[in-house]
Amino acid sequence: MKSIRRLYFYLVAFISAEVVAWGLIGLLRSIVNKTVSGGAEVLARALALILVGVPIFLVHWLWAQRVSAQDEEEREASLRAVYLYAILLATLIPVVQNVLSLIDRTLAQAAGLGAERAFSIFRHQTLSDNLIAIVMNLLLAAYFWNVLRSDWAALKERENFADVRRLYRYIWMLYGLLMTVFGAQQVLRFLIYIPGDVLGQMGREVVVNGAALLVVGTPVWVYAWRVIQDSLTDPAEMGSTLRLGILYLLALGGVITVITTASMTVNILVTRLLGADWTAQYFVQQLGGPISVGVPLGLVWAYYGHWLNQHIAAVGDNVRQAGMKRLYNYILAFIGLAVSFVGVASLLSFLIDMTTSPFFSMSDAGRSTLATAISSILVGVPLWLLTWQPMQAEALAQGEMGDHARRSVLRKTYLYLALFASIIGGMGTAVGLVYQLLRAVLTGDVGSDFLNSLLNTFQLLFLFSVVFLYHLSVLRRDGASLADALAEKQSAFAALIVDSGDGVAEAVKAALAKAGAKVQATVTTSDQKPEGEFRAVILSGSLAANAPEWIRSFGGNRIIVQNEAENLVWAEDAAQAAESVQRLAEGQEIQKRKPARSAWSIVVYVFAALFALQLLFILLAVGISLVTGF
Repeated sequence: MKSIRRLYFYLVAFISAEVVAWGLIGLLRSIVNKTVSGGAEVLARALALILVGVPIFLVHWLWAQRVSAQDEEEREASLRAVYLYAILLATLIPVVQNVLSLIDRTLAQAAGLGAERAFSIFRHQTLSDNLIAIVMNLLLAAYFWNVLRSDWAALKERENFADVRRLYRYIWMLYGLLMTVFGAQQVLRFLIYIPGDVLGQMGREVVVNGAALLVVGTPVWVYAWRVIQDSLTDPAEMGSTLRLGILYLLALGGVITVITTASMTVNILVTRLLGADWTAQYFVQQLGGPISVGVPLGLVWAYYGHWLNQHIAAVGDNVRQAGMKRLYNYILAFIGLAVSFVGVASLLSFLIDMTTSPFFSMSDAGRSTLATAISSILVGVPLWLLTWQPMQAEALAQGEMGDHARRSVLRKTYLYLALFASIIGGMGTAVGLVYQLLRAVLTGDVGSDFLNSLLNTFQLLFLFSVVFLYHLSVLRRDGASLADALAEKQSAFAALIVDSGDGVAEAVKAALAKAGAKVQATVTTSDQKPEGEFRAVILSGSLAANAPEWIRSFGGNRIIVQNEAENLVWAEDAAQAAESVQRLAEGQEIQKRKPARSAWSIVVYVFAALFALQLLFILLAVGISLVTGF
């Protein structure tokens, strides 16, 4: 109940604070800019926002302040930290945007272009508009910054606030980095350009807008990243999952963009070498797009890839280090495999077309197909070999590291994803092949392009079969090696099952047999301890609650099987224990213990991370297209 109430008050306080802030900004702008058309409408809208927003904000914010001052739990709540840091973002980001607008228009005017050549969202703003928005947002940010600083000084448990602050810092870092990357792209795009005599082509506003992004974005990025790096003396900051995830996304985003732009660049070069009728101006313009994007993001890849390696090296545990590197390598290996497949299929298709067509000539379409095939092979094959071979060598190694590599969920995901793609693709291709053959037999009409179509379908089926058989053999080899290693370990492990007459011992033995475990399992009763050395003892929960002395003093692992017993309640942690007491006091039934995470939930998390990565690339592409038009 407290969480729902807290969410309501802070959400309303956040929305109403923004309503009041922009109402005040609109009011001041309407007073200063008296000649603006529709001045009465603008003034009425601003006053309405203020008159409605102020009382709502005061009621909810003053309540939040009062309960946080009286209740330590309210003061340390994650929602309060989210509210305070979110309101800082909502006020300081507009400050940066208005500074960017002011600098962009100033540079455009200094270059003799006029304010109308600045970014479209800034063209109709004035100096007073920007200054009013900057001052009002800074005043609001200063107030909440003081509140936040007072809360930090009074906190006893700082974990919730530290987690939100970490996210806040990384948002600023990413915001500054994106502005810096887009600014560098604009400047490079202008430098790699030969102007023409056609109206509407790229002008000096590109380099001006890029310079404005660099002037504003670079300090924001440098400062935020410096704060993050300085905080790494705290073990919680150094070992945070958020830091690892951000480094992964930046390194992977950078390398995938570099691969894409490298493929585009090679495609353009090969097309030109194959005799495309391009002028020098058009050729340079074509090269400028992918190079201007690839160079800054290549630097992002190199820089954050270095810090990702540093972060992994700081872990110290070789098994964890290897596991953290696998995600990076397997994603790139799958991309390399897909690009290589497309390249080889396109090349074979081109050769078939060239062989089967009696009137074949190197047209623009054929030249494009060949260029795409060559560029995909030149980029995809090295990428796949450079990332797949280390993973394969790791899995083929003997010993503990090899066992962990073969058991890796990421490796299984990669192999089964390759098998799935190849079997589905092969099935669709086989259907097409059988259809063509049956149609030719039943109708007797093969058509002029029958041989070409038949060979193209067959080569696709052949490629899918090669991919399927190769990865299936790898999967089988992993399974055989893993089974031998696990069987050896299990046969050396002795476990003791205590039979308390409640059926737990029989259930455990049946589960071990079903799993094919080679563990040496011995069954005994609670009255006596058998001779021998055992590394684990398995007993029911009801027996564990009243265990004999020899079980309580057992030095190995004690595995307790939860079972139904009168007046015996299992709690996951202290919070669940408190909840159970509360429910008993209210005459309610106690909730069951939460089930442990299954392997499938881990797979879901992996695919969720891949989806988040894809979403990042989409947002990055949208941002590039909006800013650059490329």
